[in-house]
Amino acid sequence: MSTVPKRFVILVVPEHVEDRGRASVEDSAVRAAVVEATGERGNSGYPRYAGHGIVADIDPETRTVEAILLDGRELDYGLTPLVRDADQA
Repeated sequence: MSTVPKRFVILVVPEHVEDRGRASVEDSAVRAAVVEATGERGNSGYPRYAGHGIVADIDPETRTVEAILLDGRELDYGLTPLVRDADQA
């Protein structure tokens, strides 16, 4: 990818949600935030994004979160970060 996206939406969802019924992934999220590129690269080597208490290293090609901190803490077990394009949220 030639350019790094300027922003993403990160959704933190419980892994154990087996049946959402009619609820969307967005409705099942325990936290959601728009994060913006900081211009730095994290320890993972991927671009760093930050916003609303979330700092994440995101692979812009695969939309995979390679590292994440919520309010300065590691993500609790059983929670999964998902990435959405900011313009699709």
